[in-house]
Amino acid sequence: MSEYGIVLEGGAVRFERLLPGPIERVWAYITEGGKRSTWFCGGETEPLVGGKVALFFKHSEITDERPPESARKMNDEGAMMSGTVTAWEPPHRFAFNWVGMGEPDSDVEFELTKEGEKVRLVLTHRRLGTKARMAMVSSGWHLHLGLLEDQLNGSKPRGFWSKHEALEQDYAARQKHLPEPSGLA
Repeated sequence: MSEYGIVLEGGAVRFERLLPGPIERVWAYITEGGKRSTWFCGGETEPLVGGKVALFFKHSEITDERPPESARKMNDEGAMMSGTVTAWEPPHRFAFNWVGMGEPDSDVEFELTKEGEKVRLVLTHRRLGTKARMAMVSSGWHLHLGLLEDQLNGSKPRGFWSKHEALEQDYAARQKHLPEPSGLA
């Protein structure tokens, strides 16, 4: 299984990971703000369809690496974004509409399936309006899912900022042949 996300259609990318279980533990790391803040972002989630999702990004909590100047404020002070729960099926499916990236809304879905003592995570992010946004979001998820894997394995967290720019450029090159997404706003 490749760590790289694959493009499903214009404006959508999917990632798969095989993670250590049990499934309830992986679910908690995706839906509980305190656990989620160790690999992605903090913030509470109302556990029902229509519930609010708070997404507080403060990357200094997930890496001690120095950020690029363009990300310094979010890294050091944090940035709040939000969403609305669109699917809540514990411990198998959690989806939300994401607002606040300075772009049109997008949709994120996590699906969890038991595979023996492991858990298959499938993350799909849809309605990404430009190729540049697809590359940025793809590289972000790639790195954040690596940090989730580190948390679940009890490993030292891998680098984030030291890999972000090169990985974003790699995704842009991988996606350059695609047409620009349209009609996603």
